[in-house]
Amino acid sequence: MGSEMLDHAVQSLREHGVRMTPQRQAILEYLVTEHSHPTADDIYKALSARFPNMSVATVYNNLRVFKEVGLVQEMNYGDASSRFDFVTSRHYHIICDACGKVVDFNYPVLDEIESVASQLTGFKVDRHRLEVYGTCPACQAEQAHKH
Repeated sequence: MGSEMLDHAVQSLREHGVRMTPQRQAILEYLVTEHSHPTADDIYKALSARFPNMSVATVYNNLRVFKEVGLVQEMNYGDASSRFDFVTSRHYHIICDACGKVVDFNYPVLDEIESVASQLTGFKVDRHRLEVYGTCPACQAEQAHKH
């Protein structure tokens, strides 16, 4: 499945006239295989051993290109760093208040929300975003252990 998504992403970049470089390929592979919603810094740290000449700016520039093409979604939750998510399908995020972990979940019932919002308000709806906040199982266990 991962290689199929990667092939599709590479094809999409080529269609937009984006040249594939080894660094760009590695960043894309990382985003496709890691489901951790990494920051640019996370990606840089993960790939710096393979690409010692790569800078954080290179990672940011490539993420910007991927975002413009529609391959990644930038998620900003008010903290210092944006996280990046490889876009495969419509999904939502649940975020741990304690450790910041972000997990995807799909809830197809919400797909209707855009048409409902449009019908109720007359707006032309482009997109929507839903975030759910709480405490992940690991942090719950850690908190229970402390008490």
